[in-house]
Amino acid sequence: MSKVRLLVGTRKGAFVMTADGKRDKWEISGPHFAGWEIYHMKGSKVNPNRIYGSQTSGWFGQVMQRSDDGGKTWEAIGNKFAYEGEAGTHQWYDGTPHPWEFKRVWHLEPSLTEADTVLAGAEDAALFKSTDGGQNWVELSGLRKHGTGPKWQPGAGGMCLHTVILDPKDPERIYIAISAAGAFRTDDGGKTWKPINKGLHSQYIPDPNAEVGHCVHHIAMHESRPGVLFMQKHWDVMRSDDAGDNWTEVSGNLPTDFGFVIDVHAHEPETLYVVPIKSDSEHFPMEGALRVYRSKTGGNEWEALTKGLPQKDCYVNVLRDAMAVDRMDECGVYFGTTGGQVYVSSDGGDSWKTVAEHLPAVLSVEVQTLS
Repeated sequence: MSKVRLLVGTRKGAFVMTADGKRDKWEISGPHFAGWEIYHMKGSKVNPNRIYGSQTSGWFGQVMQRSDDGGKTWEAIGNKFAYEGEAGTHQWYDGTPHPWEFKRVWHLEPSLTEADTVLAGAEDAALFKSTDGGQNWVELSGLRKHGTGPKWQPGAGGMCLHTVILDPKDPERIYIAISAAGAFRTDDGGKTWKPINKGLHSQYIPDPNAEVGHCVHHIAMHESRPGVLFMQKHWDVMRSDDAGDNWTEVSGNLPTDFGFVIDVHAHEPETLYVVPIKSDSEHFPMEGALRVYRSKTGGNEWEALTKGLPQKDCYVNVLRDAMAVDRMDECGVYFGTTGGQVYVSSDGGDSWKTVAEHLPAVLSVEVQTLS
């Protein structure tokens, strides 16, 4: 029987959780790197025991970690991030120029075909690539050199490049998202980039329909349809059917369309999951009831999934990288909260169980389906 491995990054360390295909009983290993913020961990599809991790601290900086045995042991790998060309500036909150900085790695995306190749999305708004298993990193500098770069500005969490999506049918196509700049696409492996924000509307920027400046929280894609994208924005759930060239709102009957996370069912490319929260200033569920919302129609029509989730006195948040789906025949859905809970649904969201409680605040959740 297949089994699953859950990679959970938290404010105070990393946890590796494993279960068989029933997903009822879990073994938990950790905390690895106790006391450190683990922004993201992700395993290679080519070699599932190769896992990359981003370990960071406001005191000690950024450390890249790698495991080659499924998370049992780890080694610190290269922290050599080479910027290319003139760094230049971007825009700060008050509109004044601000130098680009390197603060932390928010997201790691291993290659779909090469175990030693991995991309890293960093703050400030840079994309790096390693082809030697993370020992050395080179910036794909065409992104920050894009002509709109000086207009980018940080969201509340910083100017983070938090989403990296590789097109499984076109190795030259990559999608990324930056808070608060928007979504971008390259069709030549990262040499050049174009903003893909047409149709996004953000009321608190000078031009609500601007080419850049939108606070995109997360983007999801089903690998069978790489031209169809789903987005959770800072207000609005959006959909694109043309690789991001145009977006339409699909928030429909959601009780609020503010949230951070969005994901797609492994076997049903029109089935989506979001976790709405009250507002951009009140980051907790409506009425203190934790509800995942599912659409089986690609948006607009949404249903609340509540079985097994706390329905009163719950004031947690689910952050942008804290949801994942497995590849089991009955698709499993996972998410972690800022209250330290990790939930699993082994029936596509119909019911939920707790994998872990009382962890530090969960920053990221990824899952591997292992044969």
